[in-house]
Amino acid sequence: MQSRRPHIRARRRFDQGMYAMTPQLTPTTLLHAMSKCMTRMLSAIVAVAALVLAPTAQAERIKDLASIAGVRTNQLVGYSLVVGLDGTGDQTSQAPFTVQSLTNMLGNLGVTVPQGTNMQLKNVAAVMVTMSLPPFAQPGQQFDVTVSSLGNAKSLRGGTLLMTPLKGVDGQVYAIAQGNLIVGGAGAQAGGSSVTINHLAAGRIPAGATVERAVPMPVGDADTISYELAAADFGTAQRVVDAINRATGPDTAWALDARRIQVRAPAAPNERVAFLGRVENIEVTPLIGAAKVIVNSRSGSVVMNQAVTIQECAVAHGNLSVSIDSEQQVSQPNAFAGGRTVVTENAQIDLKQGSGNLVRMRAGANLADVVKALNAVGATPLDLINILQAMKSAGALRAELEVI
Repeated sequence: MQSRRPHIRARRRFDQGMYAMTPQLTPTTLLHAMSKCMTRMLSAIVAVAALVLAPTAQAERIKDLASIAGVRTNQLVGYSLVVGLDGTGDQTSQAPFTVQSLTNMLGNLGVTVPQGTNMQLKNVAAVMVTMSLPPFAQPGQQFDVTVSSLGNAKSLRGGTLLMTPLKGVDGQVYAIAQGNLIVGGAGAQAGGSSVTINHLAAGRIPAGATVERAVPMPVGDADTISYELAAADFGTAQRVVDAINRATGPDTAWALDARRIQVRAPAAPNERVAFLGRVENIEVTPLIGAAKVIVNSRSGSVVMNQAVTIQECAVAHGNLSVSIDSEQQVSQPNAFAGGRTVVTENAQIDLKQGSGNLVRMRAGANLADVVKALNAVGATPLDLINILQAMKSAGALRAELEVI
């Protein structure tokens, strides 16, 4: 009998002195090979997607993270009068300082007002003028000013601010303001009713202040320049130092603490300006800040950063609503009853308390999980403040809670 041989066709080839056998591919082996190939391709696609979708740190410029010590804005303030109002100025009987200011101003202009004169003015308003003087502002430059009513003026629309010296905390005059006001609001009244849109008691004057005195800035007074981080962080300070030293040379910058960084700069003014411009545009990847939740108790706003996490806890929240319905009724007597018409008010108070659901919050590792868990409670922003405070007391909220 002949022995069965496996159905394998082989071809002989001479390869480096070896006798090789190459089997022919069958449908089964072909499918197996295609499956392995698809698995490898899928693994490669998943790996590439993971690299693409992985969260990357956002690099920021040093000018966005820190500022030069001493280079800042300065606040200026002044007192003056706004004239030319259309009957919407201060009521002089309730704001006597307006009349006194007008009398003094007229006296400085050579106009004498007899004593005891009762001036009933409606087109004058006492105002405070404020502005922010930016760093390196030079005499002759113009900046915007804000004008706010000091008395009981109804509106400053259409008014003109008289020449106002703007002083700093040292009592020196740094700018002079004057010009026509721009008020963004509008209002109307008739028959005892009034409608007001936005705010009418304050306005702005674009380019209304002219700088008269420059504020010296201590940029070129020393061999080193001090940078101050907006948010104190030891890790970010060290990263800023390393980035500056890599870009400008070793031992150029060093950190004094978590906020201050000293940088050795050229002495020549032109070289120093170019050096600072280069340093400010160096990109640094800051560390993630401390976990913090900011709560505004007046508006109910809640803001948290990406470092906030929660531990597993259970929260029960019940809704309590109070509704008051007031209705006025008129009691009219008969024509010959000898009575009088009386207006009465009926008030109906309804108190409803919703069912409180117990919601289990799992430990969240990112901001999306925290927001999703808090939204599951179904509380309003004002109720959310109490929930966050209770979670902080229970140790479930791993963040600093700041109420403003």
